[in-house]
Amino acid sequence: MHYLDNSATTQVCPEAAQAAVEAMTVTFGNPSSTHTAGREAKRLLDRSRASVAKALGCRPEELIFTSCGSESDNWALLAGAESMKRRGRHIISSAAEHDAIRRSLDLLESQGYEVTRLKPGASGAVPADAVRKALREDTVLVSLMLVNNETGSVTDIKAVSAVLKEAGSSALLHTDAVQAFLKIPFSPDSLGADMISVSGHKVHAPKGIGALYVRKGLRLRPMILGGSQEEGRRAGTEATAQIAAFAAACEAALPKLEENAEKMRMQREELIRRLSADIPELKVLGGGAPHILSVSLPGWRSEVLMNFLEAREVYVSKSSACKKGGRSHVLEAMGLDTRTVDGALRIGLSRFTSQEDLDALCLGLRDAHTQLAHR
Repeated sequence: MHYLDNSATTQVCPEAAQAAVEAMTVTFGNPSSTHTAGREAKRLLDRSRASVAKALGCRPEELIFTSCGSESDNWALLAGAESMKRRGRHIISSAAEHDAIRRSLDLLESQGYEVTRLKPGASGAVPADAVRKALREDTVLVSLMLVNNETGSVTDIKAVSAVLKEAGSSALLHTDAVQAFLKIPFSPDSLGADMISVSGHKVHAPKGIGALYVRKGLRLRPMILGGSQEEGRRAGTEATAQIAAFAAACEAALPKLEENAEKMRMQREELIRRLSADIPELKVLGGGAPHILSVSLPGWRSEVLMNFLEAREVYVSKSSACKKGGRSHVLEAMGLDTRTVDGALRIGLSRFTSQEDLDALCLGLRDAHTQLAHR
């Protein structure tokens, strides 16, 4: 198998798998229990929180574990907007966000908020100047993705934060950093963000675990009510196995973060070079992050190309996995023509991507280009 859909999900690394097994079979107590087994689980939870916080560059108490990036996004937008509603009801985001953001914005609009959805630039990123032009006195929340999950384009969140500060705006700044975490260097301080969403299964941890960074001093209304877990911020018994695995994945990635990013960057450049030579019509769409390559073969259908590759056990996608095969709203928002959008493929790299994977993809697309009819 040649797995090149790492933007959808990643292979769980051995360190994370082992940590999950140990948490389920050895340190399996409830972290809220006061007996020895519970206290051991609580210590595991605390150590894991410290490890993920270190990887993110924040204090452990600023990190709240969630079930996934989508929950983190929902919580940041819905609770963030509510916490600021007395100051205004205007929100700035973009037309290229993940559906977890888009649908949260739709809900907020139904509640009386006004949303400005900025158009991404030709690269797929959202210019900070566009935020400056859209900013109003009643703007209370800005939410922009750090690395786009379909094109890999990088929005300058630090510059957006500077725009808010220069304008004296009290608006909260949130960024969906699910595709950026452990791929490009950043921290809450370097970005100037109040809230940051991350997810485990994009960094070789299991599915079902994510986190939300919430700046110290910012209080958000809990979305899940019940017990006093997560310092009263999110009720429900903590998923200690997934949390321990998330921490282990972060610990495994950190020592070689720059090395792995450089490896993926070079693999991405190799793919562009080889595919462009074999397929003159090929277009590279957006880009910036080292691990995501969005290309298009205008005139060929994405689904047909994917099926051709899948027959050779080469796996890619055409847009976000959450869209389940739907057309890319991101590429449409970038103003690309229909033939380009319909022929788009997303290639996702990871630190486990091999030269054999690259060779299989290049050979597969070269053969698809020559053997399949185009429109």
